[in-house]
Amino acid sequence: MTSIVFSISLKPTEQFSFVRDTAYGLFKVKMSLNSSTCLNQESHQKLKRNFECLKNSQQQTTSSLQDNPLQNLQLASWEVLEKAQKSGRSKCPRCGSSRMFYCYSCYVPVETVPSKEIPVVKLPLKIDIIKHPNETDGKSTAVHAKLLAPEDVTIYTYPCIPEYEEKRHEIALIFPGPNSISVKDIILHLQKNVQKNVSCGNDDDSSAEPFLKKAKIETKEDRNLSEHKSNSRREDTVLKKVIFIDSTWNQTNKIITDERLQGLLQIELKTRKTCFWRHQKGKPDTYLSTIEAIYYFLVDYHQEVLKESSKGQYDNLLFFFSFMYTLIKNAKNSAGKE
Repeated sequence: MTSIVFSISLKPTEQFSFVRDTAYGLFKVKMSLNSSTCLNQESHQKLKRNFECLKNSQQQTTSSLQDNPLQNLQLASWEVLEKAQKSGRSKCPRCGSSRMFYCYSCYVPVETVPSKEIPVVKLPLKIDIIKHPNETDGKSTAVHAKLLAPEDVTIYTYPCIPEYEEKRHEIALIFPGPNSISVKDIILHLQKNVQKNVSCGNDDDSSAEPFLKKAKIETKEDRNLSEHKSNSRREDTVLKKVIFIDSTWNQTNKIITDERLQGLLQIELKTRKTCFWRHQKGKPDTYLSTIEAIYYFLVDYHQEVLKESSKGQYDNLLFFFSFMYTLIKNAKNSAGKE
């Protein structure tokens, strides 16, 4: 192979210009590389700073949620409560007693809290609250449920409670115990009860005389009756009423052992932690206040039993509770307490 060599002949002045231009070109290349390195370093530092900011933001969010786990609730405006707080105690429109926000004896808002500005929550089932006679009305959160879901909540003072015998199969009692089940197992247990009742009904006819069967022609009335029975069986697998006990944990034994509550399906809420500012010492933080228990049960029931996603439709049950929690939390922070 023949090699071709180019020889460049330059004058001294041209040689100087050539060397100068070459050196300048090399200098630019070096500066460009240095600049690229600096940019990479700056980019790395910027990414690092962004990561640290994101990390801090996540830590602050987690801390904030721990400080106030109720802050993401979809609640009605607190403006009416804030105004009432500034104006102080007011009269109950029924009994005339001086109260703050609502009358815990009459279950109505006070005069400075118009009823039309209080949210109303519609529940998928009825709720009975059995209150211990020694429970202090002013400290109880049961009244919150009656104020916010008046059509679906009834409060009884023990021992004046209903008889639940005849409709035992469609009622549940929310209370922890050795035989308690979780919310997600409600349907399974109700179905077992229905099957048990059906088998018992069949046993009653076992002594009947055999009869000759004839070809049956189904009428419209027969079809309607069959559909009615099918719908009735389907309704039997859905709860229609839930009972909550409103009492200190040390006082519950008298109520829970009452014969009228024996044999009811018993449900325990194990995965929730209380935010109640009057939490009883020596009890686990999964022991909830009455309104918390009602709220968390309904959220779980909506998801696990009704199989529908919860969209905050029960959040306003914590309308008063959340407001009071925030007030007390802020007051403690101002006083430098935990």
